[in-house]
Amino acid sequence: MVAAQPALWRKLAVLVALMLAAFTFNTAENLPIGLLELISDDLRVSLSAVGYLVTGYGVTVAVVSLPLAHATRAMPRRHVLTVLLAALVVSSLMSALATSYWVLLAARLVTALAQALFWAVMGPVAVGLFAPEVRGRVVGALSVAGSLALVLGVPAGTWLGQQSSWTVPIAVLAGLGLASLVTIAALLPTSRPEEGHAAYGTAPDTRRFGIVLATTTLSVTGAFAGFTYVVKFLGEVSGFSDGTVSGLLAVFGLAGVAGVSITGAFLDRFPRGALTTAVTTQAVGLLGLYATGSSPVAAVVFLALLGGSLGPVFMATQNEMLQCAPARTEIALAANSAAYNAGIAAGAALGGLVLPLTGVRGAFLVGGLLTVAACAVLVVGERLWPAAKTAPVEPEESTQDGVVERR
Repeated sequence: MVAAQPALWRKLAVLVALMLAAFTFNTAENLPIGLLELISDDLRVSLSAVGYLVTGYGVTVAVVSLPLAHATRAMPRRHVLTVLLAALVVSSLMSALATSYWVLLAARLVTALAQALFWAVMGPVAVGLFAPEVRGRVVGALSVAGSLALVLGVPAGTWLGQQSSWTVPIAVLAGLGLASLVTIAALLPTSRPEEGHAAYGTAPDTRRFGIVLATTTLSVTGAFAGFTYVVKFLGEVSGFSDGTVSGLLAVFGLAGVAGVSITGAFLDRFPRGALTTAVTTQAVGLLGLYATGSSPVAAVVFLALLGGSLGPVFMATQNEMLQCAPARTEIALAANSAAYNAGIAAGAALGGLVLPLTGVRGAFLVGGLLTVAACAVLVVGERLWPAAKTAPVEPEESTQDGVVERR
């Protein structure tokens, strides 16, 4: 028999716990950026070595997302999420107690393994708790929580580390992870992962899946070809002081939160339009910085456009995967997450190659052109394979033998 739907308060509590977990994972991934010098001095390693803590994290997520999603496809989601959050808590405590660089690196790789599968599983679980017609708003809520990591989590963690020790904010992350763990373990129903309307794409389309995956790869590579070197750009090209650049990065982060909030409001009604708008906005931001970045006012405007597009690109592609997934949605989401993280690594490397040849403005030009290519993929794909009208997702019913079937 089909399990009864949980009460609304339980659904909302689980959604908040997943949002908190998304915030914690994203903060854990990026926090070493703010604690760079503190970790370097305490563990007596170079700044570049500490930088590898972020690079290695991203590469790990890119490599293992699909294999882990495939290996756990038959496991109940409550059990999977409980294990992932337990890994987050334990690895955060390991990081906080680390007295050597290699122990810290090993602990972060454990966190990366957990995050790789978390992003694949989280979406279908959260969306599956609510009616299909509000899935865009659910994805938007999760994206806002993830975006707050850069606006609130990393700055707050950096400040806390400066006031005490770099280990303290990492220990706080363990506490946040524990709160999510307890809530999900207690309130998320145990069900088979193939059950529910979010387990499979609402409009399976292998070609659309390929288009969205290519869009993710091109747009993220383009974004990080430029954004990786944005501090250098704002100082050398736009002429801002170091103190002002810090404030502008806060503007960038706030624009990101605004972007995902606005996009989430339209994602249910215009899923394809939301993705095209986000990628186009990113292209305008990157090329605008390249063309007019020497003007401080123009630099702020286009930086805000860039910041307001990065989160929506990921959010809109994840939402598309929930619709066009050729099979199970967590496999499609894992592929998209892998492409996203691969794009981050590739973009940073590409920008680094362009930097000595053309200067930092050239990195933004290359990034903008790659994003234009992503726009072209979307436009051509839409003309060749326009959106099909999808039938509403019907509820599951049980047969006389108690076997769950789809109508």
